[in-house]
Amino acid sequence: MINAYSMKILYYDCFAGISGDMHLAALLDLGVDHHAWRQELAKLNLEGYQVQIRRANRKGIGGTQVHVNVDSHQPESRNLRQIEALIGRSALPDAIQARAMGVFGRLAEAEARIHDTTLDRIHFHEVGALDAIVDIVGGAIALDWLKVDRVLCSPVELGSGVAHCEHGVLPVPAPATLELLKDVPVRLGAVPFEATTPTGAALLTTFVDAFVERPAFSVQRIAYGIGHRDGPIPNVLRVCLGEQAAPERAEEELHVLECNIDDMNPEWYDYLLERLFAAGALDTWLTPVQMKKNRPGALLSVLCAMEQTPHLAELLLIETTTLGVRHYPVKRTELVREIVQVTTPYGEVRVKMACHQGRTLRSKPEYEDCKRLALEHGVPIHAIYAAAQGALNSNVAT
Repeated sequence: MINAYSMKILYYDCFAGISGDMHLAALLDLGVDHHAWRQELAKLNLEGYQVQIRRANRKGIGGTQVHVNVDSHQPESRNLRQIEALIGRSALPDAIQARAMGVFGRLAEAEARIHDTTLDRIHFHEVGALDAIVDIVGGAIALDWLKVDRVLCSPVELGSGVAHCEHGVLPVPAPATLELLKDVPVRLGAVPFEATTPTGAALLTTFVDAFVERPAFSVQRIAYGIGHRDGPIPNVLRVCLGEQAAPERAEEELHVLECNIDDMNPEWYDYLLERLFAAGALDTWLTPVQMKKNRPGALLSVLCAMEQTPHLAELLLIETTTLGVRHYPVKRTELVREIVQVTTPYGEVRVKMACHQGRTLRSKPEYEDCKRLALEHGVPIHAIYAAAQGALNSNVAT
């Protein structure tokens, strides 16, 4: 029988901070298949690097350490558009592309605010290098492989002292790190160096659903990503995989952002909605409206958590032609949802279950999985849907 009363939880324990390589190492240590991960990463269609995955130890704690060796001829910096084009023309699944682009988008927005410039003028140096691209895209691949329902995180240790980078000597936390972690619980001073990098901060604020001091869940697996520095405390990122009991119904306070648009190229909406989802939007939709002077337009609506409101409102102001964004609080009551994986003759398919009072009301195979398998096997997509539903019914019966 399928248990519809629990959610699969991933918890980041950032007592010693987080960087891109520590994040990737921790997820790989959690049980991500290394061979499958390398096959997915190869879909970036990039050359000039090698990934070393090895066992390492910090103050008696063993875990996984990742090092990306990059050939000397590789460019040291790229701008946001170059990185988005690189990821966009890859063969990676849409969901992984969106997550990775979301991380780079957040980094670019933070850098633009700090340097008082625009997104198009930002050039990533450390983060635009190939090793950072591998860390970020590889982390998105690993997270997708784990198929978790919710991601939680502890308060984040930032470190102390100074950091040396392309811009010179900067205080710890680096300005971009602090900008990215606005409204996130943080701690300072546990180590005399940069504990959390801008990449680590961007990964957290893109992937994490909630930052909590005392999470309540049943831990099933623990893993460690080993950093490349040593200090007074173990330089590791601890991650836990477990289950959390799901309520019969969940009620939460959210925000809706709205803006009216009548002068924007409609081709841009696909790009815009992808950016909004990657930046943390829970839902987005377009409604046809009649605007002043009888011009046809669109009401763009975005549903998000309250803490995401400033970030998403800024994204709307930057990426659309609107002159203003409205927002207001709403309450949402939702059914218990769970993602289960079923085996079909064509491969594995995730199925979303919606339950109420112990009873499954409806189920729906994930479109991206069905699309991928239909293309791989050259069969109609409805055949994949039918196979997934049949496999689900068989599982429930047993």
